[in-house]
Amino acid sequence: MRLFLALLLSLFWLGNGFTDPNDLAVLNQFRNGLKNPELLNWPANGNDPCGQSWPHIFCSGNRVQQIQVAKLGLKGTLPKNLNQLSELTNLGFQQNEFTGSLPSLNGLSQLRYAYFDFNQFDTIPSDFFSGLVSLQVLALDYIPLNATTGWSLPNDLQFSAQLTNLTLMNCNLVGPLPEFLGNMSSLQVLLLSKNRISGGIPASFKDSLLKMLWLNEQSGEGMTGPIDIISTMGSLTSLWLQGNHFSGKIPKDIGNLVDLLELNLNSNDLVGLIPDSLASMKLNSLDLNNNHFMGPIPKFKAVSATYLANSFCQKTQGTLCAPQVMSLLDFLDGVNYPKRLVQEWSGNDPCKGPWFGLSCNLDKKVITINLAKSNLVGSLSPSIANLHSLTHIYLESNNLSGSIPMNWTSLQSLVLLDLSNNNLSPPLPTNFSHTAHVIIDGNSLLNSPPGETPQNNNPSSGNSSSSNPSSNKSPSSDSGIPANHSIKGERSNKAKLVVIVAPAASFAFLVLLVMPLSFYFCKKRKDGTPAPSSIVIHPRDSSDPDNLVKIVVANNTNGSISTMTGSGSASINSSESHLIESGNLLISVQVLRNVTKSFAPENELGRGGFGVVYKGELDDGTKIAVKRMEAGVINSKALDEFRSEIAVLSKVRHRHLVSLLGYSTEGNERILVYEYMPQGALSKHLFHWKNLKLEPLSWKRRLNIALDVARGIEYLHNLAHQSFIHRDLKSSNILLGDDFRAKVSDFGLVKLAPNGEQKSVVTRLAGTFGYLAPEYAVTGKITTKADVFSYGVVLMELLTGLMALDEDRPEESQYLAAWFWRIKSNKEKLMAAIDPTLDLKEETFESIAIISDLAGHCTAREPGQRPDMSHVVNVLASLVEKWKPLDDDTEEYCGIDYSLPLNQMVKGWQEAEGKDFSYLDLDDSKGSIPARPAGFAESFTSADGR
Repeated sequence: MRLFLALLLSLFWLGNGFTDPNDLAVLNQFRNGLKNPELLNWPANGNDPCGQSWPHIFCSGNRVQQIQVAKLGLKGTLPKNLNQLSELTNLGFQQNEFTGSLPSLNGLSQLRYAYFDFNQFDTIPSDFFSGLVSLQVLALDYIPLNATTGWSLPNDLQFSAQLTNLTLMNCNLVGPLPEFLGNMSSLQVLLLSKNRISGGIPASFKDSLLKMLWLNEQSGEGMTGPIDIISTMGSLTSLWLQGNHFSGKIPKDIGNLVDLLELNLNSNDLVGLIPDSLASMKLNSLDLNNNHFMGPIPKFKAVSATYLANSFCQKTQGTLCAPQVMSLLDFLDGVNYPKRLVQEWSGNDPCKGPWFGLSCNLDKKVITINLAKSNLVGSLSPSIANLHSLTHIYLESNNLSGSIPMNWTSLQSLVLLDLSNNNLSPPLPTNFSHTAHVIIDGNSLLNSPPGETPQNNNPSSGNSSSSNPSSNKSPSSDSGIPANHSIKGERSNKAKLVVIVAPAASFAFLVLLVMPLSFYFCKKRKDGTPAPSSIVIHPRDSSDPDNLVKIVVANNTNGSISTMTGSGSASINSSESHLIESGNLLISVQVLRNVTKSFAPENELGRGGFGVVYKGELDDGTKIAVKRMEAGVINSKALDEFRSEIAVLSKVRHRHLVSLLGYSTEGNERILVYEYMPQGALSKHLFHWKNLKLEPLSWKRRLNIALDVARGIEYLHNLAHQSFIHRDLKSSNILLGDDFRAKVSDFGLVKLAPNGEQKSVVTRLAGTFGYLAPEYAVTGKITTKADVFSYGVVLMELLTGLMALDEDRPEESQYLAAWFWRIKSNKEKLMAAIDPTLDLKEETFESIAIISDLAGHCTAREPGQRPDMSHVVNVLASLVEKWKPLDDDTEEYCGIDYSLPLNQMVKGWQEAEGKDFSYLDLDDSKGSIPARPAGFAESFTSADGR
């Protein structure tokens, strides 16, 4: 009877939709944990979500199967016992503001889809992935999980055999990728961008069926190692690896990825030539920017292909490199592209520029390769035989392996080949030129059985290690090694002498021959235009007419620096030459390395979106700020800003604009050099003075800074030869000198202002939120009044000590400009908003009221209601540079009677001062005043004036 009643009750529940009590309890806990549960629109007194069809809840019978609350703006926490909804198949919690811990999904064997992305969960339970045997899609993107320590994928996930999509972008994943990910045969989408993953791509990813793999922009050290394995992943359609430290070459068989549409390798440490198979791929997008690719740029078949900031030998697609360059790049390939050589072997002429370890003759042919003790690892390239002019090759004390290429014997000009102390192995070529001395000490060539080394090809001629081979045989002859090869071990003193003296004699002969020629060509070069190795040009200073141009020249041999003026001369000797183009200020990277101690961390001044700024000091005591673009940010936008900064600052010059001293574009480097501003950015003194233990800025200093900035922007808008719009005026772009006088910096976003016929110019939105003028942010149309708006926000920051935009402040005051407008008309609220560090005195109140009104006018909604910067300068100048006329009393003017003739007036002045002004004689100055032209009257009347 009891069983029958229970059955009837169950049927009654099913027929009337009564929800399982446990499921109802979990849902109520979910509702109670929310700060804004009203957004769910669930009935206040309802107790049957399945029968009453509660919004966002989907049931099967009396069990909850889905919760779909995406994008509702919910705030609060999720119940820890969410996994008691044991019949769940689909969870949609994405794009809300949930906080606290993620709920454990342990045991939800029916769950197939789980979306928690774009929330604020801070921790993840250790058993979150346990028992999810039916899981197909999981999204935890953009969640700050375990922000300090990070978290790793547990082994439990490998039992989710049905998983197809795993997206965990920007959620603090750390450590290497687990091997089991590559073995999950159902996995098709793996998006792990913007985490802290390290290490390489696991070997288990070989032949993976993944279609989308995003591993880009890992912070910290990033991912490393080669990318050869990707060519086996034949199902890939999208591969993003940018912003890491992957190294090595692009695999030659990457063309096997016939379905690939997107490939992004930007900002890695990849090297080598671009494979033909990649160039032939019909990709939608290909990004190879900011690596160390070399050789020619192939003709890409991709719809969009970018390859900026690499070390290609040419600038256009399809243009071949010089033969010498290709031979040397093949040598680099054999020794696995050592970092130093990759950085310095750039361009299309190994006889021009910083090709480390090479020297050339007057015909611009490579004659010496000197890479001894350079940590070379790999094998010797046969392509070296194509450098027919080679006379000396120094490759001793490296870690070279393999054999010596047989075709190296064709180097007829070879005098010395030093391969000692490597790991070379047989066979050893035996028919080198009779002039060549081959040194192979410390190699396994010496330890091999005689039969492994060719003996049937003894040199027909050459310098023997013995003076009389027929009677005084060298031990090397018995081992089958040619006599003209120098061998460590038993050898006669005479053989040693020959090996040492012969090259020395040859070298001495060359010196005697070359020195007269060198003196001749050096004198000829000195008579012509010098080709400096490292040049810093201090731009013309109109206040110092005797010092029009200063040039700092770095000596290539020791890094020392000398100075000369534009009218002076200097003897400059260097293999690395740069031409000073009109308006450009080129600087050698080596100079900047010297003055910043190789960009040492202790010289770091700060970091920004562009890169890192370092402090440097030239030998003459000039301090400079060196802004070095980081590889991770070098893209087309960053390079446009880099060029814009150079273009603008090479044209404009003002005491309140930071001076550009020069720039460098050698290889992958993009560096700007400015005058050094010791006190740093204004933002540091306004917002971070406590942490940095600085004195807060006084009101007088703030007024001076405001005036300095206004004058700098006024110059850009109205007084320069062209009218410019800065577009990114903000407190962090205002720099202070030792005297706390201000200069505007960062001209990467500058635009030419519209001409008289145009009211505005349409441009891509750029700048910094919080400072953007509303009309620019909405329409993209810009005038100089956009800078005026930004300047008004800076005035508000000077008044309040608050940042333009701060999400940590209460909602109503997060945006400073809008909040300031609401309070500026209320004197009490305004005074309460003034920076409490200011010592407010009675005379200060007046100027604060004027500045607050000015800030309001500058940030008016309509551009036409904002003042010009010239008006701003006038307002501020009257506050900063107060001047009062004296009473018109002759006694107030040092006793000088201005009614007297000039000579008598000056004499009276001298007597009143009681000083010796004997050097001042008006007669001496008469010659500087032009004589009255013939026909001019002695005096003028009003009629003459007309």
